[in-house]
Amino acid sequence: MTQGLIVTGTDTDVGKTVFAAALAGALGATYWKPIQCGLADGGDSERVHTLSGLPPHRIHPEAYRLNMAASPHRAAEAEGIEIGIAKLELPKIEGPLVVEGAGGLMVPVNRQTLTIDVFASWRLPVVLVARTALGTINHSLLSIEALNGRNIPILGIAFVGDENPDTERTIAEMGNVRRLGRLPQIEPLTRTSLADAFQAAFRLEDFR
Repeated sequence: MTQGLIVTGTDTDVGKTVFAAALAGALGATYWKPIQCGLADGGDSERVHTLSGLPPHRIHPEAYRLNMAASPHRAAEAEGIEIGIAKLELPKIEGPLVVEGAGGLMVPVNRQTLTIDVFASWRLPVVLVARTALGTINHSLLSIEALNGRNIPILGIAFVGDENPDTERTIAEMGNVRRLGRLPQIEPLTRTSLADAFQAAFRLEDFR
């Protein structure tokens, strides 16, 4: 991995934060969540720190921390601010970087810019995180089409949830993307159980 990877989801709450924590921990990367919306539970950076085992200096501070659990543009407006794209430049760090987006690809950052537009400006490969449940074929193929339409490289798709071989195969084949693996539901979810599940389900060399 020469620069970094973007971890994004086909929708909100698909499991991308848990996946990003596992990936960043396995790579010994720096994790960055540029925009955090919703602080009731502390935020994703705190969760990734707990689940990944990364030291504090490997958790890069968010550019924006917004109280409302909503789309970034709306959460920012609730606090009387507008998210500036200049503050979303990739941090200059040593070693690999794992960047986690907020919500899905078409989520507005402000009234002029979508999340996918920011991704396009970064020119980093994307790992698309998708559910295995009903509806994921449509969400996944639409997300793949949107990424292709902006010439954003797709490293592959990572599934989260119960095994669904036909759905996973359909998305990979029809979307013409690599199936990286599947992270199962993990109970209890701890740093150790997550690391073990990631190691069993994915090949680290696919992310380098």
